[in-house]
Amino acid sequence: MKLTFMGATGTVTGSKYLLEDGNLKVMVDCGLFQGLKPLRQRNWEKLPVNPAELDAVLLTHAHIDHSGYLPLLVKDGFKGKIYCTAASFDLCSILLPDCGRIQQSDADRANRYGYTKHHPALPLYTEDDAYAALEQFKTIHVGQEYELDEFLRFNFSRAGHILGASCITVTDGQTKLVFSGDLGRPDDPVMKAPAQIQEADYLVLESTYGDRLHEEGDPMGKLADIINRTAKRGGITIIPSFAVGRAQLVLYYIHELLRTRAIPNIPVYLDSPMAIDATKTWQDHHQEHRLDAKKCGEVCRTARYVQTVEESKMLDNGAVPAIIISASGMATGGRVLHHMAHYIGDGRNTILFAGYQAAGTRGERLVRGEKEIKIHGQMYRVEAEIDNLASLSAHADYSEIIDWLRGFREAPRRVFLTHGEPEAAAAFKTKIEQELNWAVDIPEYLQQEEL
Repeated sequence: MKLTFMGATGTVTGSKYLLEDGNLKVMVDCGLFQGLKPLRQRNWEKLPVNPAELDAVLLTHAHIDHSGYLPLLVKDGFKGKIYCTAASFDLCSILLPDCGRIQQSDADRANRYGYTKHHPALPLYTEDDAYAALEQFKTIHVGQEYELDEFLRFNFSRAGHILGASCITVTDGQTKLVFSGDLGRPDDPVMKAPAQIQEADYLVLESTYGDRLHEEGDPMGKLADIINRTAKRGGITIIPSFAVGRAQLVLYYIHELLRTRAIPNIPVYLDSPMAIDATKTWQDHHQEHRLDAKKCGEVCRTARYVQTVEESKMLDNGAVPAIIISASGMATGGRVLHHMAHYIGDGRNTILFAGYQAAGTRGERLVRGEKEIKIHGQMYRVEAEIDNLASLSAHADYSEIIDWLRGFREAPRRVFLTHGEPEAAAAFKTKIEQELNWAVDIPEYLQQEEL
């Protein structure tokens, strides 16, 4: 087998791996690059492999940095099957069309207001392209082995992280290659822990939190303090949140705070059609998380759902104090940008990020302390309080991943660290080498390895 690293090298986005075995060509994950402009520009470059030559795609989970390139792959000629779990398909059915709509909307807005160097600005792909790609999905059961041809087989195992997230094991009968995808946390209050994998000749492992430990203690306490402080000022708490996974976890925490009267009974709005749909999907796949049907229903009824653009606009002149949860989680797009533009210049308000912020995103720049931010082509002075619940991560930290690695019966021949910023990957490499004495590499973009 030959493995080519076509994404998630030196960055936490753009996950793509090309696996070749004889004449068979399989892509594992097919995500968009996000964050810094040089990375985003890769989405527009010609893919290093002809999509028409690919036989299949294996998808670890639905997040856009793992799935978001699929509509373009299909548009450019890919005709094979896209294999994933049922929950991942349901989430991709929400995420991918939404991503196409956002790109169309952003292009239209750029053309309308003239803040573009391209004439006209075009979307990377459209909503219709996303729906076309969904026709090629094929759902499979976790734990069952499937054949790609007479030699190559694969299976999925639970990764935690979000609904449907899986580790993927691929084998030709002699060599076993494991892709971790994004690993969830063992003690997440909502998602079940990752399943323990015991064997791998080669392991492609995420390193998002390779240089950090999550904050100790219950994040509900910090969340309560911020909401109470903002409410006392008569302000709005804006929570930019990933629509899938993070929004549901934030709802769970707010539900518990309201139930125990740790915060005042103020309005809570979920202003993201995608997050609303994902929350309903959360109820449909209750076997994948820790909440029973009754509790799940209670959590999902915590917020008032905001569906239309008109309803969303009304929130910017609504009652205060209040809490608005809206996508996207790194403030790279979506309705949350309109709320931020309206509220960020008022010191009574708080913009509360909820987890990891990739380099170059608005979220990362605001958390780092920038005092001016561009939204929809206009600069805004930052007067609102900015904070980040860094511990609200769906990714295991380096200690939690090392504990997971200890469950392997023996060391893989090599571990390839991907899906991490350079500093995080380098620190994690040292930790694995010191604590487990395993052979660890950090591949570069388009690096190839014979397995």
